[in-house]
Amino acid sequence: MDLFKDLFFINSKTSEKALKSFSKNWIIVFTGFVYTLLNIVIFNLINFLFRGVLGILAGFAAAIVTSSLISNYFYLLYNIIKYDNFTFEDFKEGFSYFLWKVYGVFFIAWLLSLIFGGLGDLFAGSVTRINIIINILIIIILNPLPEIIYQKALSPWESITYSFNFMKENWFNWLLPNAIFFFIVYKFTGNMLTNIFATHLSYNFDISLIGILKYLIGQVLFSFIMIYRGFLFKILSTSTRRKRFYMKKFYD
Repeated sequence: MDLFKDLFFINSKTSEKALKSFSKNWIIVFTGFVYTLLNIVIFNLINFLFRGVLGILAGFAAAIVTSSLISNYFYLLYNIIKYDNFTFEDFKEGFSYFLWKVYGVFFIAWLLSLIFGGLGDLFAGSVTRINIIINILIIIILNPLPEIIYQKALSPWESITYSFNFMKENWFNWLLPNAIFFFIVYKFTGNMLTNIFATHLSYNFDISLIGILKYLIGQVLFSFIMIYRGFLFKILSTSTRRKRFYMKKFYD
């Protein structure tokens, strides 16, 4: 099985699973509205409570809230990929299920930003160019990090290193379908999905019929893509090209 036959085989299996699963779990589309409202309410509350001397705690509180919302979305995807279903109880439980794992990744990212910030001082004339290169590398190398977090029992640092190894082995099969999907989202909505931890598309509160329909279509696309990514990662992370060659019906 050559590279393109393997690509076709993997994505045909993934498409079949993703379409079937999305048809059963389409309600996840509307979590975008929930997360948007929760963000507005909670962050306004943080700004109100953590003022003055307590302002130093606002960043920590914001990081916990952000990690909790991401954890919630990842837990819904976890249940969809593993059980092909999620319930309201799962939604309630999800706010804490992957909380510290997500926060741990953010903490590592913060430490690395301090290191790179120090290096940036040494190359002051090229800071912008260096930041662009780093951001592109993060989007590419750490792209499967969401799926690693909710599908693999690894620590935050192990999740990051696993992402490096996964992309080294599966960069073509992973990046090509993701690039195609993200291009489609951009053409339909104008949203550039550069945040690897995105839980929904941003909503500009255009309450016109066209604005609402455009957002809903975008959310449908985004939700389907995230489910598709989950099944794609599951196949790629639990098999090799040789194994898929000899066991074509392994995922039926």
